[in-house]
Amino acid sequence: MTFLDQLHQAERQNRSLLCVGLDPDPAKFPAALQGRSDKIFEFCAAIVEATADLVLAFKPQIAYFAAHRAEDQLESLMAHMRQVAPKVPIILDAKRGDIGNTAEQYAIEAFERYGADALTLSPFMGWDSVAPYLKYHGKGAFLLCRTSNPGGDDLQAQRLASVPGQPKVFEHIAQLAQGPWNLNGQLGLVVGATYPAEIERVRELAPTLPLLIPGVGAQGGDAAATVKAGLRVEGGTAQRTISGPIIVNSSRAVLYASSGLDFAQAARRDAEHTREVLEAARG
Repeated sequence: MTFLDQLHQAERQNRSLLCVGLDPDPAKFPAALQGRSDKIFEFCAAIVEATADLVLAFKPQIAYFAAHRAEDQLESLMAHMRQVAPKVPIILDAKRGDIGNTAEQYAIEAFERYGADALTLSPFMGWDSVAPYLKYHGKGAFLLCRTSNPGGDDLQAQRLASVPGQPKVFEHIAQLAQGPWNLNGQLGLVVGATYPAEIERVRELAPTLPLLIPGVGAQGGDAAATVKAGLRVEGGTAQRTISGPIIVNSSRAVLYASSGLDFAQAARRDAEHTREVLEAARG
């Protein structure tokens, strides 16, 4: 199955648009695990087990593992997710952005070492920083487009005088991803939930691409506004989606819903609530 096939299957099976981001910070772990970097796998595995039937994807952030020399725990977690939730795709959040042989090594890391189904990439070094990942047919690649941080304006909102129509940088990325760069239908875009108007614009320019939308929860993005901006549906009681899928990510709000021994149960409650809000917005 391709990444998109997996995504559609998980969306139907779990009736969900929610992605749970796995950003483990031992300083924020429950008291029994507080500060224990050797317990990263244990913490994340508990979250995965508690939410596996509520999500359409998981998104481990590689820096949170690498910072604590926990890459081996990430490998174990990837294998564990395959066992616990074999039909839920895994997006490795690494935001890689390099060219040539280096990009090829990053692709090996993501797709062969960790076995990810998709990866986040920075497209700002151009096409040859994206192409090596697309050699892995069936895998997904999400390009940073309009990110959720305020500093994104510094570059992404600037206009390109040399391109016909003078699009903003994020608009041009959306056009490239929908068009000439998307050779095998593997590309998606990262668009922050904190900018619903920009989500709507990206959807207009890239109607068929999957959108990975971080920023719901602790970052303040509005879940209902996100769905209305990014998902196109038609029909009455028998609605059908006519745009690419959306993957709405929540990390800290789910992971740290409780600081007690009930952290996994609290994570489930928060994930279930967010899933229902997203479903209600979908209609």
